[in-house]
Amino acid sequence: MLEKWFHLTERSSDAPTEVLAGVTTFLTMLYIVVVNPAILGAAGMNFDGVFMATVISSVLATLIMGIFANYPIVIAPGMGMNAYFAYSVVLGGGHSWQAALGAVFISGICFVLLSLTRFRYMLIDAIPASLKHAITAGIGLFISFIGLQNAKIIVASPATLVTLGRLSEPMPMIAVLGLAVSLILMIYRVKGFLFFGILATAILAYCQGLLVLPENWLVLPSGLASTAWQMDVSGVWNQGLYAVVFTFLLVTLFDTTGTMLGVAEQAGLLNEGKFPRVRGALMADALGTAAGAALGTSPTSAYIESAAGVAAGGRTGLSAVTTAVLLLSTLFFSPVAKMLAGVPAVTAPAIILVGFFMMDGLKNIEWKDTEEAFPAFLILVTMPLTYSIATGIGVGFIAYPLLKLVRGCGREVSPMLYFFALLFFIQIGFFSH
Repeated sequence: MLEKWFHLTERSSDAPTEVLAGVTTFLTMLYIVVVNPAILGAAGMNFDGVFMATVISSVLATLIMGIFANYPIVIAPGMGMNAYFAYSVVLGGGHSWQAALGAVFISGICFVLLSLTRFRYMLIDAIPASLKHAITAGIGLFISFIGLQNAKIIVASPATLVTLGRLSEPMPMIAVLGLAVSLILMIYRVKGFLFFGILATAILAYCQGLLVLPENWLVLPSGLASTAWQMDVSGVWNQGLYAVVFTFLLVTLFDTTGTMLGVAEQAGLLNEGKFPRVRGALMADALGTAAGAALGTSPTSAYIESAAGVAAGGRTGLSAVTTAVLLLSTLFFSPVAKMLAGVPAVTAPAIILVGFFMMDGLKNIEWKDTEEAFPAFLILVTMPLTYSIATGIGVGFIAYPLLKLVRGCGREVSPMLYFFALLFFIQIGFFSH
């Protein structure tokens, strides 16, 4: 049965190898079931509800990916988009989390429709590679900044806006020590180093009296009613969250596509540079995003941590199915997740390191080419300093075609990018809060 469905022999694999690869991926990305509810909880959402939404949407999308697309790729709420949801749209923009979920749902439906057409390629191709790399790196800086703030390593200053916190205090001291432990585990290539780094930091927090052990370690899943079907779609129109919808859609689309191509290439599954069954793979993420919004979480995305499973031998969807089953089992451990997320210093090292990983694409930007480099630079600095991914994208999208026009290279820019630049100019210039 497994051979017939997943084509194990055809891909030079076997069931034990695929199961081991699935376990490896699970350990590598397990941190998200702790970190995602912690981040969205800052927006006023119920932790237990977001925890269940995170697990269920991840399991659903990953099962679709594994069973129907037959790829060893895991899907879960994306880091960066969750921070944008909580800190930019809700806390920074003053919008309700219900309206933010409505924006996620609409972007998910748009993603589903795009996955059925070739327009998805037009949208991806319209964005220059330098801007794509800068957006990913800018999101990395943004979430690292949030991690540093949550741990009080960086604090507010009336004179300089931000400054270094008192590292001798328990919260920042534990975060710094936890970051050091996580880095050591990463250097020695320990599988699941982010999750084990969280556990090590939690032990430090417990020794300092900051962490309170739960009364029950295992409980029946509950709390989903507080977030499920709470999305306010009409609020998207009433509150003018058009740029938010576009940002969710754009980042999820090219981030997912890039991750899938990278993992598939590593697994040797590309056919002459092309991605077979790409429609099913993208549909898995699109449905995950829409379902996640209905349940109560931010957009899902393909996880680069899937590469760890591929490195362990994963070549088929059986690896993804194994990860999904293990993720489902975490539903009974919500008190543990809540305990770990209850102290910001515990999750901060993982958030900071994920931001660091997102810097990799900067090496691909032609920094000596001003028309390519300066818009990328604007995206990098604007995202964390304005606390808005959408603003960072908008500034870059406006600057890029303008510089190309001044240089006399306007024809090199896609008409679609000019259209996006105009929309962002109107949004930032006249409707920005």
